[in-house]
Order: sequence, then structure tokens, then C-alpha cells
Amino acid sequence: MFNLRVYGLLITEDNKVLVSDEYIRGNYYTKFPGGGLEFGEGTRDCLVREFMEEMDLKVEVGDHLYTTDYFQMSAFNPAYQIISIYYMVKPLEEIKAPIREKEFDFDEDQLKIYEEKKEIETFRMIPLEEFGGHAVTLPIDKVVADIIREKRKVKSEK
Repeated sequence: MFNLRVYGLLITEDNKVLVSDEYIRGNYYTKFPGGGLEFGEGTRDCLVREFMEEMDLKVEVGDHLYTTDYFQMSAFNPAYQIISIYYMVKPLEEIKAPIREKEFDFDEDQLKIYEEKKEIETFRMIPLEEFGGHAVTLPIDKVVADIIREKRKVKSEK
């Protein structure tokens, strides 16, 4: 079985990368914002929906960056193979969601939500010069983080 995931890479004008710090089923994850494709939905529509649901943020989905090109078993259900699609995104408005300075910096309201949903999420910006595969948790995200870092490095060398 397959699980199709769609993620957005938002890099600010001052070269910071948006990440989501999450506590899910007893484990901590730093990943890109996004989520699962729903039946009847296109990948770009999925990403627009996910940013609205997670951050109350309207985004424009830009260039395709990467699609998983190797086998990756789901971290949550070994019966599923994960296929992840990554796009660049631009915010169409100011970010309203709280942006944290420290990783996994959940507030009291978020901790209350955890009691109901058994998952919690907050957002953080990482300066591009400090960003790479080491900054994210999931294996496919590590590949994409290193692609972003290399693309920006090559761009700045020109």
C-alpha cells in the first residue's frame, strides 16, 4: 500500500527555512509543513489545504523540487510505502502562526490539544546557513534539505 505525502518548502526573503516541530505518538519530529493527499485532491491543492489547516496561511505553490525516487517504509505503519512530493511555496500573506525560537517549544494551549489528538505541532525558522539534512528528522526530508542547501550554495557562488 502507498501513502502519498505532499510538503512545502518555504524560504523567506531573509533566507530562513520554515520547519514544523511535531510530537506524534510519543516521538519528536522536525519536518517540512505538509501532509497526506486526500482522495480526489491534486498534489498542489493538497499543499494549499495543508498550509491553511496547519498555519492558517494562504500560499502559492511554485516549482516541483523533488519526488521520492527510492523505497521508504512508513515510520508509522510498516504496511505502507511512503511517496513524498516537495514543492517550493510562497506565502501570499503575512505569517500569523506563532514562529518559535527553540525547537519543540509548545505552549499550554498546544499541550491541551495533544491530550485530545495525541499529536502537537509548532513552527520555527532555521537560517539557511545552518540548514541541512541534520536539521530534519525524516529520511526523505533529509534528502530534500540537502538539495535545498546545495541549490542555494550554487546560487550564491554565481
